[in-house]
Amino acid sequence: MPVAHLMNPTRARSAAIISGIALLFGSTAMTALPTLAYAQQAGVVGRIVVQGNERIEDTTILSYLPIQPGDTVDSAKIDLALKTLFRTDLFADVKIDLQGTDLVVRVVENPIVNRVLFEGNSNLKEDKLKDEVQVRPRGIFTKAKVQADVQRIIELYRRSGRISATVTPKIVELPQKRVDLIFEINEGPKSGVISVNFLGNKEFSDNDLRDVIVTRESHWYKFFVSNDNYDPDRIEYDREQLRKYYRNRGFYDFRIVSSVAELDPSRNGFAVTYTIDEGPKYKFGKLSVETELKKLDGAVLVQLLPIHSGEIYQDEKIESATDALTFAAGAAGFAFVDVRPKYVPNRDTHTVDVVFQVREGPRVYVDRIDIVGNTRTLDSVIRREINVSEGDAYNRVLVERSRSQVLALGFFKDVTVDEVPGSAPDRTALRVKVEEQPTGELSFSAGYSSVDKLVVDLGVSERNFRGRGQNLRARISVGSLRQQIDFSFTEPRFLGRDLRAGLDLYSYRYDFSQQAAFDTRSIGASVRLGFPLTPSSSMSLSYTLRNDDVVVDDYYCLNGLVSATLCDQRGARLTSLVGYSLRLDKRNDPIHPTRGYFIDLKQDFAGVGGDVKYLRTETDFGWYHGFSKSFVLSATGSGGYIDGWGGDSVRINDRFYKGGSTFRGFETAGIGPRDTNINLNRNDALGGKLYAIGSFELTIPTYLPEQYGIKASLFTDFGTLGQLDTQDKQLTPGVPDPNVHDTMGLRASAGISINWRSPMGPIRFDFSQVLAKEDYDKTETFRFSTSTSF
Repeated sequence: MPVAHLMNPTRARSAAIISGIALLFGSTAMTALPTLAYAQQAGVVGRIVVQGNERIEDTTILSYLPIQPGDTVDSAKIDLALKTLFRTDLFADVKIDLQGTDLVVRVVENPIVNRVLFEGNSNLKEDKLKDEVQVRPRGIFTKAKVQADVQRIIELYRRSGRISATVTPKIVELPQKRVDLIFEINEGPKSGVISVNFLGNKEFSDNDLRDVIVTRESHWYKFFVSNDNYDPDRIEYDREQLRKYYRNRGFYDFRIVSSVAELDPSRNGFAVTYTIDEGPKYKFGKLSVETELKKLDGAVLVQLLPIHSGEIYQDEKIESATDALTFAAGAAGFAFVDVRPKYVPNRDTHTVDVVFQVREGPRVYVDRIDIVGNTRTLDSVIRREINVSEGDAYNRVLVERSRSQVLALGFFKDVTVDEVPGSAPDRTALRVKVEEQPTGELSFSAGYSSVDKLVVDLGVSERNFRGRGQNLRARISVGSLRQQIDFSFTEPRFLGRDLRAGLDLYSYRYDFSQQAAFDTRSIGASVRLGFPLTPSSSMSLSYTLRNDDVVVDDYYCLNGLVSATLCDQRGARLTSLVGYSLRLDKRNDPIHPTRGYFIDLKQDFAGVGGDVKYLRTETDFGWYHGFSKSFVLSATGSGGYIDGWGGDSVRINDRFYKGGSTFRGFETAGIGPRDTNINLNRNDALGGKLYAIGSFELTIPTYLPEQYGIKASLFTDFGTLGQLDTQDKQLTPGVPDPNVHDTMGLRASAGISINWRSPMGPIRFDFSQVLAKEDYDKTETFRFSTSTSF
């Protein structure tokens, strides 16, 4: 914006005021600070007279003076008073003179900044420049502040590759001691990176090393590359990246001899050359742990090290070993430990001996716990998951466990716990930073089967009701298989204790008329109570009262179109059952685990009143191992068995049905015992009393930008389902039904799953190929599901 446009007509007459360039700055640089002037006198001060002030009150100036009436002053005391007034940044000039008994203080006030403007900036937005400068409208104008802002702007341009940028500050003086501050910018050309070269590299090619560093070569066709400009700070960062790369591949002696950037004026760019000395490749030699703590055994701690002699030397493994020892010491009750690795390189054998010295560190206590980022969730919901309190001894194990527990709530996309200095050297403050994510969910799922069937499901739930951590779900679900109305409420801190209580009310209908020639209609309620047993295990108890009505079309039964066994199970039955579940969770992350395992066990006992008697047992487990951020292998499995007691058989609606989302590659209820009456054109699923299903899944990189939100994994599912009661496989007592097939044959499938974090919510696509099946199983090759959050 031209300077003339900044001034109103009254100011236009004073366009020469832009001579503030000469008056204040000369060029880009500023002049020195104003001269401190005072008379070389001494005497007793009778009164203090302030002159020259316009905006600042006399009392304010007097409050800053270290001199009072009645004081005896000399040159040193007056000099101190001058410096004190200048340190306030309120004055451009100050003179102090002792005239008789009057101490006369003459001041020239610094102006107030009216506006901060930028001219000539086309490549950096004005908002970015405003965020960078420290001078603000309605703030005090000082030359020192403006000079510092000039350097900040130049540094900002330098980082964007414009190393020849210049900034000239100007002022427009306004009435009432106000000024407009204008930064006139000459951005200059952008300096790119012509080439990145490496000298001395033998083990890795130039292209390999170029992938390691952040700086990229400039090419006209690279439209979206932002790191192709010359930035000295980035070059320094690249040096560190190269050092990490080599040191994590065994090159203990690696060093960068030099990094030189040569400017080519004709091409307006720099050629960056790294000269490196790789050195030989090392392996880990002898590993040992020395400790002065009596309760810690060095020999035992060595067994916990994630490294072994003979492995390729890696700095990352040293860090992992240090963390493992710190964690182990914390778990043993030592909140204050200091683990320091001592390196002994053997250059003849190319091995590095490492001695981990474990000592008692300085005692540190938690000063305070600050929670930031929670705009909706109450502080108390987060604090009750934190295992340390203000005043407790700092314990890294408990802090990390607290982070996992807060993340496990499922309310936050990310949770970090940072240590910040406390009120004393032996105090630390914990800053718990959370990034909230939508906890309400409007879900929609659909599946496409090999028989052209579309399955649709809708639902609404809120996992963080009113920000109190309560789970509320009111759902109406309509699909070709299921119609459901249910209400569920869970209070995670019942009676203010660590008890998780819940209530469920529901009415649903499962229509298996196409799969198994029946449908079931249920109305019921259940109450739940859960509590922790240890930090990594929990237990829950439940009671359910439910009325189940099995419906089979009378026409089918009267005309013998379905099995007599199925027809015998028609009618309503009251189920009264109690149950419990146990969970052991040793995963390192409850949402995206890369290490650890979990095991679930659940049992339900029906027959505490009611018409149905059975014992049902189910278990789930999972194991995770991350080879890298992109490759995570998981092995999961589930199994279950149900059997009647007191002479009861297991009703068809209480059996297990697997397929669809529980066994990819097969339709819903696509595996297990079936009634295949060819004459009646039937192929009905009968369910099973026993099932076992396992799955291996490996996440793989997609090599797509992370912002696309697309992830992929390879999977294989395998398992079986079967076992019917004897009477359910007979036409009449002692006469088997040839149409009922009940074999425990192995089923298996493999394929690829693609997860897309789309704008409307997460979408999952499953592409499957069946590897093993029974002839009567029903298969599908594609399924997708999606949900959207609010």
